[in-house]
This record gives sequence, structure tokens and C-alpha cells, in this order.
Amino acid sequence: MEEKLSRRQGRERAFLLAFSATFDDEDVPGLIAQSRELEENALDAFGEQLILGYYDHREEIDAQIKGRLRGWTMNRISRVSLCALRLALSEMLYGDEKLPGVAINEAVELTKKYGGEDDYQFVNGVLGAISRELAPDDAEAAASQPDAAEADSAAASQPEPDTGAAQCGEPAPC
Repeated sequence: MEEKLSRRQGRERAFLLAFSATFDDEDVPGLIAQSRELEENALDAFGEQLILGYYDHREEIDAQIKGRLRGWTMNRISRVSLCALRLALSEMLYGDEKLPGVAINEAVELTKKYGGEDDYQFVNGVLGAISRELAPDDAEAAASQPDAAEADSAAASQPEPDTGAAQCGEPAPC
């Protein structure tokens, strides 16, 4: 029987499994099965969707990250930050719920908990830049719907983020 987890717990367990996968050559489905067998920190359906979403779309997700790096390479990003970025992008791009602000906030919180002192600012900046670029597509899709006026008024109530690219130590608003 699957343990009932909050979304936050599901994200954290997916993060921990993704982080552990950075040390092993074992495939992700094998790690998921192993966590279920041990019944220790087993993923729920949401956590599994996040991690499998990343591994199914890792080239696209890593390309999104690489496209926002200024003066950095993927090899310079800490494992904690990289796992948080990848899972948040999996949720933002391929998840059932399209709530980028929640995904960004949760990635920042995971990075604060497990990463270096200022790593969360980098994660926030990269995810904020990607979210801002995704937002126009979402607005165009909403405008083509019959309830476009409602979608526009909801979008107008959201704070307007700045449009600068993410850089090391430069936070971006969620």
C-alpha cells in the first residue's frame, strides 16, 4: 500500500532519490524499485512522476538549464542545485499541475535545506528566468480560449518578475 505523502514530502523524496542517482550508475527505475523494497523513503505517484519526468526528458531539461547559465558550466553546478533544478523543471514543463511558482519555491526550499549557503539564489534565478520565458506561451494559449478575459485578469494579478538572465548569486523573484 502506497504511503500518503504531502506534495512537499513527495518532492523531497524524489529529490533525495535523484541526488543518490548522481553517485551511482544504477538506472532510476532500479532505484525506485529498491526504495519500494526497502520501504524506506519510497516514492509516491507524484514523486515518481517528477523523477521519471526528468529522466524521460533530461536532454530538454538540461538544455533549458544550459541556456540560462552565464559564466557557468553544468559541471560547476553543485549536485544539490542541479537535482533541484532538474526536478523543478520536470514539474514545470511536464507535470500535470502547471504551477511554476510552487515548483520554484519548493526547489528553493530543498536547496536551502540541502545545499550551500547561497545556492538557493542561483536556483531561484535560473528557474525564474525559465518561468518568465514560459509565461508568454501560457498567455497566448489562454488568449485563444473563450475565457481569455478571466485568464488575463488572473495573469495581471501576478507580480511582474524582472527579465534579467540568472547569474550566480543573483536572485530572481518567484
